[in-house]
Amino acid sequence: MSEEEEEKQQNIDKELEKEAPSEESQAKSHGEILKEQICEGQEVYKRSTSSILLSSLTAGLEIGFSYLLMCSMFYYYTGKMPEEGLFKILAFVYPLGFILVVLGQSILFTEQTSLLTLQVLNRQRDLKSLLRLWGLVILGNLIGGYLIGMVLIWIGPKLGIFDHETIRAIGEHVAHYESWVIVVSAILAGWMMGLLSWLITSSKDTISRIVIIFIITATMAFTGLHHSIIGNIEIFTAMIVGSEVTFPEYLRVQSLALLGNAIGGAFFVALLKYRAFVFNVKDY
Repeated sequence: MSEEEEEKQQNIDKELEKEAPSEESQAKSHGEILKEQICEGQEVYKRSTSSILLSSLTAGLEIGFSYLLMCSMFYYYTGKMPEEGLFKILAFVYPLGFILVVLGQSILFTEQTSLLTLQVLNRQRDLKSLLRLWGLVILGNLIGGYLIGMVLIWIGPKLGIFDHETIRAIGEHVAHYESWVIVVSAILAGWMMGLLSWLITSSKDTISRIVIIFIITATMAFTGLHHSIIGNIEIFTAMIVGSEVTFPEYLRVQSLALLGNAIGGAFFVALLKYRAFVFNVKDY
């Protein structure tokens, strides 16, 4: 790093240090939210590998409760309304797993993407450490999804709350799009999840956080945006029970969803929010 770049970084750090907590009745400033996000991300980087894997695996398991409710609702209303309408009403139960994960502070890849990228933008971590951490979180999330998916494939029919045809219908609905559509859809989903993390930091009470999580994730579900972690459960279970979702198709959809989610969170939230603060510092 050159002397000029070091000086610029020092000015940014000084401005962040000046950001004092706002009064309870006042909204948090842009700099205050950014400072909290950077500090929160730093805490994740400090955690041990086993802690990160366990927390991310927990998130992968917990997000499965959204899928449990989605399958149950889809099965219950099948034949009572058009199928396209069935996919729309799933938006009302889709947020449950996200509420459990975010408020329970488990590590979810799409929620942490922008948060962890801020460390690199602020020159506290390098790209290699970011990619390593992303890899650990994705691995834990996917394994958790596989485990809860296998449980739900078995328990759903046993309880009579949904059947394998329901699993096929949901999985095929997620996977049947062209590759470029999935990428753009996933970018929008990653963007919204990055904003969710930002807005959660800006809020000061639990009720507000629940409302934020519900609005953002319900919007994602209603519009059919591709989320790589709950989507992993949707297409993995469809592949297991036997459907049009083959293993190559699973890899295609899942890899594109992960790529799009990463771009959405890292670029459209972390980079833009950080650069907006940097430009503000330069104006002084």
